[in-house]
Order: sequence, then structure tokens, then C-alpha cells
Amino acid sequence: MGSFSITHWLILLVVVVVVFGTSKLRNAGKDLGGAVKGFKEAVKDENTEHAKKHAVLDHDATANTEERSTTKVDDKHNV
Repeated sequence: MGSFSITHWLILLVVVVVVFGTSKLRNAGKDLGGAVKGFKEAVKDENTEHAKKHAVLDHDATANTEERSTTKVDDKHNV
């Protein structure tokens, strides 16, 4: 963390606690944790939706391929 020593960081921590107080810092920690949890859930939901979308597209592509091959076979029988 640059040229700061451990004593500089401890003094900074004490100043922050004195200025903001422990209750505000605790609430800020809860808020930050809730935001991170919400972000992770949103990313997980997005990945699930993305996977479902690709599964449907893959299924449609397979169905279209089978439909085309059936049409070709029917054309041969009609000739």
C-alpha cells in the first residue's frame, strides 16, 4: 500500500472510527455486504437465463434440421 507503514494505517483507522463511530461503520458494512450479495444473485440469475436461452436455441436448431431432413425424404418419395 505504498510507502505507508503499519502505524500510519492504525492511526488512520483510529481517526476513521472516531469521526464516523462504530455504529455507522457497522451499518455501512451491512449495506456493502447486502449490495455484494445482491450483485452476486443478479449475476447468477443472468447466467441461468443465458443458459436457458441457448438451450432453447439449440433445441430449435435441432428441430429445424430434423424437419428439413424429413422434407427431403418426402420429396424423394413423391418423385
